[in-house]
Amino acid sequence: VEEVAALAIQHDVWVLTDEIYSRLVYGGGEAPSVFALPGMRERTVLVDGFSKTYCMTGWRLGWAVMPETLAQRVELLMVHSVGCTATFTQAAGVAALEGPQDGVEAMVGEYQRRRDYVVGALNAMPGVTCPVPAGAFYAFPDISSFGMSSKALADMLLEEGGVAVLPGTDFGANGEGFIRISYVGDMEVLEKGMERIATTLKRLAAPASADEKK
Repeated sequence: VEEVAALAIQHDVWVLTDEIYSRLVYGGGEAPSVFALPGMRERTVLVDGFSKTYCMTGWRLGWAVMPETLAQRVELLMVHSVGCTATFTQAAGVAALEGPQDGVEAMVGEYQRRRDYVVGALNAMPGVTCPVPAGAFYAFPDISSFGMSSKALADMLLEEGGVAVLPGTDFGANGEGFIRISYVGDMEVLEKGMERIATTLKRLAAPASADEKK
């Protein structure tokens, strides 16, 4: 984020930072924010919401932090484009922010347990390597050894294995050779999913051996 901040200041441009996963960090750490760096508050729009931290997906409730002059313009746009968020939804958001936060901490701990299982299961599959994510609830394994595009392999896992994953290219060209797997589901679902992925990938001739992966 320091490099992004330096470029933004050098070229006098704005930064839009999506920090929806900032509370879902493992090991007691904190997610770095470009908003907190010197000289960035006046040129950054920080976007966050309730869907991930408080499991309020579908409530369409969030917020943004930005310079006051820009906020006045955004307010004008919002009032005439979408009106406002439902009153009961706003009340729920206030309750989430002002209420006990132990539920969030417990959820992060459970996600870490699921992360450890999924990453371990993926790295045990010949031809697959997966780094350990430091936050959120997605694994991003490298499947390039199978010689298939991310899209083709994702389609095969869906059609032959019955497991839905996203090709890495959905997040940009540099995602080729990767797939994204969510581990937000419960352990029983994750165990079945990993078993199906392993079974499907065994049908492919992966050139990478266990020794090569090390």
